[in-house]
Amino acid sequence: MIGDKAYDSNPLDAELAAKGIDMIAPNHVTRTVQTQDRRKLPRYRRRWLIERFFSWLMRWRRLVTRYEYKSENFLGFVQLACIVILLRRF
Repeated sequence: MIGDKAYDSNPLDAELAAKGIDMIAPNHVTRTVQTQDRRKLPRYRRRWLIERFFSWLMRWRRLVTRYEYKSENFLGFVQLACIVILLRRF
């Protein structure tokens, strides 16, 4: 399970470990004893990138409020937004 810093708590870690679930979340800044294995955090970074991508898509007003009647036109605008986002990123 992948979560953000808000999910970093000892009771939640114990409950998930009892169910056999591995929690991947960066340690909260107030935690004195580091409990997270830092080798697993690249998965968290990929999650962040996907969340940011969807927030970048939501900046396109035409996609948030679907003005297009035909699904082909809407798909075209989604693809156009993805292309622009990728070109800005690189």
